[in-house]
Amino acid sequence: DFLCRAFGFTAQAVYANASDPTLVDHAQLTFGSGMVMLGSVRDDTPFSRHMVQPDEIGGRETQCACITVMDVRAHYDAAKAAGAVIVDDYDEKEYGGAGYSARDPEGHLWYFGSYDPWASP
Repeated sequence: DFLCRAFGFTAQAVYANASDPTLVDHAQLTFGSGMVMLGSVRDDTPFSRHMVQPDEIGGRETQCACITVMDVRAHYDAAKAAGAVIVDDYDEKEYGGAGYSARDPEGHLWYFGSYDPWASP
């Protein structure tokens, strides 16, 4: 719910855990024409045993999702208003574009910016 409210994703499918509805077994969230699939970190499946929460490793990440948004400033303001922990404030880059990074409630790092890798140089 937080990712939809703060970062503008749309829930296409969300499957809560049968024994603990606060956990998500699998979710498919769309953003524009893209999609991310994710679920809660826990220790009861073989795959999930390979992952940890950022707070278990000093808040560090080994990767970060980068999402291209049309109006970065408005996105930043909405995320901040929804309670996202801003890591790197909104910044307009010398070379063009803008961006910021934030953490979700589980501590995962997200980067939102206007750089479009699909656009022609």
